[in-house]
Amino acid sequence: QVQLGESGGDLVQPGGSLRLSCAASGSIFDYAMAWYRQAPGKQREFVARIGTAGITIYTDSVKGRFTISRDNAKNMIYLQMNSLKPEDTAVYYCNTMGSRWKWGQGTQVTVSS
Repeated sequence: QVQLGESGGDLVQPGGSLRLSCAASGSIFDYAMAWYRQAPGKQREFVARIGTAGITIYTDSVKGRFTISRDNAKNMIYLQMNSLKPEDTAVYYCNTMGSRWKWGQGTQVTVSS
């Protein structure tokens, strides 16, 4: 079983930026990878996906603001978050697109003035 560890979350002012990182304990080479988020009282939702060939898909609310990337050699996935809004406040998780691996603890992103 591959272990996942998210980092980079912080308290940030609206309009600010953060870069989240996800480290996998095993190879991600064969998997489409994704970021998800969950706000208090809400279900976990899809945020962004990057396929094995680098094709990306984003949920409408983050298009133009977030960028997902991957480094297969390092088994790492990243999420660059710009122009952050209070509605982006949530715990952010990474996983395969099919949620194949056990969820990590996530990283808290709080956007507030």
